[in-house]
Amino acid sequence: MQYQMNSEQLVPGCLKVSSKSNPASVAGAIAGMIKDGRTVDIQSVGAGAVNQAVKAIAISRGFLSPVGIEIVCIPSFADIVIDGEYRTAIRFSVEPRSLAGIVDLSALEGESDIIPDSYQE
Repeated sequence: MQYQMNSEQLVPGCLKVSSKSNPASVAGAIAGMIKDGRTVDIQSVGAGAVNQAVKAIAISRGFLSPVGIEIVCIPSFADIVIDGEYRTAIRFSVEPRSLAGIVDLSALEGESDIIPDSYQE
């Protein structure tokens, strides 16, 4: 899914991360929003910014796991306009992990071509 937006027209809850962002500070913001039950969108443009965003997501997992909250991260591209110039951003949607969608692998017995070897008994 791609979004086309002006850099000023961000979705509420969207964190803009730059290469100079402090990953621990961003991680605290992510953890706080997740604890409030909100999905967090993170937007980064450039390799350095993406690096800081990924570190922040990993650090936030360290904040949330001890209190029983696991998270998932869904990356996507977004076409944005910065100072009149079109750029491609990487967006990360971070949300609490739902265990409801996990498949019971025992239901697939006999379907060995579907189940990876590491899950077969």
